[in-house]
Amino acid sequence: MNSSYKILGVDPGTNITGYAVLEVNGNRTKVITYGVFKLTKFEDHQTKLKEIFLQLQDVIESYLPQELAIEAPFHGKNVQSMLKLGRAQGVAMAAAMTMGLKIFEYAPKKIKLAITGSGNASKEQVHAMLEQRMKIKIDQKYLDASDALATAICHFQQKGNVSSGGTSYKNWSSFVKANPGRKM
Repeated sequence: MNSSYKILGVDPGTNITGYAVLEVNGNRTKVITYGVFKLTKFEDHQTKLKEIFLQLQDVIESYLPQELAIEAPFHGKNVQSMLKLGRAQGVAMAAAMTMGLKIFEYAPKKIKLAITGSGNASKEQVHAMLEQRMKIKIDQKYLDASDALATAICHFQQKGNVSSGGTSYKNWSSFVKANPGRKM
């Protein structure tokens, strides 16, 4: 793969699905677009799933990402909610597969850890960290979109890159050596 490509991040949901497209050029990233699909206006679950599929395909056709980074379902107590969320994720993955994207899944805790340093961070904490880190303003009503962006950035980092042009370190000792006065 060349050094310039796009990642589509998705935070699947049956009422709101968040998406974000992140452009990668070498070790630099740029937010191309983000938003949400509001699905509450559709009455039945089947129609919501169809809309996720169709709207994600529209985003893929518009921005031509090569990879999909998607939040994996978490373990919850409500079985019905888990099934619906799993279906939303499956439909999003199917939309990406039919368009030729490579698919990568990340656990919610891993995404939060990559962005905030804590796997137990709230949506609001992820949102605030993304605004600071990416130097953009994301409306609070788009927390699902910021989760999708966080998923794309997590994927970027997992590939061994450094977001926003930061410095890369081989290991902890190289970090300490380069930052002798830094306190933890």
